[in-house]
Amino acid sequence: MAVIGVGIDVCDLERFAESLARTPGLLDRLFTPAEATRPPASLAARFAAKEALAKALGAPGGLAWQDAEVFSEASGQPRLELRGTVRARADELGVAHVHLSLSHDAGIASAMVVLES
Repeated sequence: MAVIGVGIDVCDLERFAESLARTPGLLDRLFTPAEATRPPASLAARFAAKEALAKALGAPGGLAWQDAEVFSEASGQPRLELRGTVRARADELGVAHVHLSLSHDAGIASAMVVLES
């Protein structure tokens, strides 16, 4: 396996919550129905994960936010499900494994994504 891409992103929790309150359609545009039920800190971490993923993929235009979904396994480990535009870009790069780490503390949510062949 070789590393194809790495991405990291941080998100200010208060600013993110204000953006969601100010722009009601943002929740539906950024998140899948399953993600949208999460609390604000979890949403901010998921937004950071999608941003980190886009960076790891080379930040191409045309990626749809809902084509990447963050979910938690029974163990609590976060995972990314790729489909549509995001899956197509990952396939183009030869991505076989996606690693995700999420955190939120002290008013900041963060995510790191590593893509491997």
